[in-house]
Amino acid sequence: MITGRGVVSPLGNDPAELVQVLREGKSGIRELTSVPGNALNVTHGGEAISFTGAIDDYGPMEKKLQRTIKKSSKVMCREIEMGVAVAQLALVDANLSSSQINPDRVGVVYGCDYIMSLPQEFAAAVEKCVTDGTFDFSVWGEQGKPQVNPLWLLKYLPNMPASHIAIFNDLRGPNNSITVREASAGAALAEAYSMIVRGHADALIVGSTGSRIHPLRTLHSVMQEPLSGPQDDHESMSRPFDESRSGSVVGEGAGALVLETLEHAKARDANILAELTGYGTSAVGPKQQTQAGEEPVDETFLQTAVENVLRSAIRGSDPSRVGHINAHGLSTVQCDQQEAKAIASVFGESASQPPVTTAKGHFGNLGAGGGMVEIIASLDSLGAELFPIRNLNALDSNCPINAVVESGTDAGDSFVSVNVTPQGQASAVMIDSYSS
Repeated sequence: MITGRGVVSPLGNDPAELVQVLREGKSGIRELTSVPGNALNVTHGGEAISFTGAIDDYGPMEKKLQRTIKKSSKVMCREIEMGVAVAQLALVDANLSSSQINPDRVGVVYGCDYIMSLPQEFAAAVEKCVTDGTFDFSVWGEQGKPQVNPLWLLKYLPNMPASHIAIFNDLRGPNNSITVREASAGAALAEAYSMIVRGHADALIVGSTGSRIHPLRTLHSVMQEPLSGPQDDHESMSRPFDESRSGSVVGEGAGALVLETLEHAKARDANILAELTGYGTSAVGPKQQTQAGEEPVDETFLQTAVENVLRSAIRGSDPSRVGHINAHGLSTVQCDQQEAKAIASVFGESASQPPVTTAKGHFGNLGAGGGMVEIIASLDSLGAELFPIRNLNALDSNCPINAVVESGTDAGDSFVSVNVTPQGQASAVMIDSYSS
């Protein structure tokens, strides 16, 4: 059972606000403030500007915990800060207090991308080793390395979000970190579901965090992936499934859910938001070696993940009962076509498919954090109006999906969320409205 959620996104840090602005068609793509535009050809993206790292961003908490998080923030980079913040927000939303739990039976499962150090971590050390414009490695050990903060690595390890969250809240149960890029959120939920079913935990904090807005991480994206070129209107850069799309847009964000057994949630009289009812994962590598910037060559990895989520669904595998699909919708030519073909192979022609939407037209690719932000957006849409795909003006004829392009579509009582990586990894989850 899902009993709480927390979010940091380019469209705000409140789930209700996020869904509302998605329905209104607003964009979170703006000029970047944390990446030097004069050094890269990327000047706009989905930056979570309302997250500053201030203690207020973590939600209400006791003064003692505030002091602990403030002190620990010295060894947390931005991605880890966002990940910890959404977990704390989810705990508050779930009203899950230490007095209501057995800490040995509550744990953390978190998804993350690889995290890169900021160049300034080594600036002083490098400067000590430069003479007449040439770096002298022979003096690195004696003169350079002592200038590096000995705790710098703790700021960038991908297992640290789960570690910090467990330590701050004295959660002694299972603790795991999932690092499969954009597929991390669904994979983390799959692992958490399995842990609970196996009886290893009564409750888990499950989240993911990521950022592609970073001097080096953004450079990697420029070198390795098809990115959308400059537009007269930067808010139209990300155009999922549109025939004119040219690439993805960098972004950042994080999201977390509190997952509990039904018995545990009822025992503490929790407000049950929804139920995680199925999951699927897949990894299918390319049939041949690909060059930088190329994508997997077919839709097998996506199709397998979606088939697996339906096959595992505890309320039956009938595709017709899916209220809507929250697609990956990366906005690259190949990936969108692969995803559309995978959806059609499982759900049939577009006329028989559930409504298909995606949030990436609003804020781009948030990396490992994107899947959880998108899941929360769909969760909060259940039983109400579904948000349309932004910037989809002319559906690509090679993308046979039942695309939501106008307001007024019913989100239904369940959804499937899909996320994939350029390396052929995919995850999918199914979430249903809860009825007692």
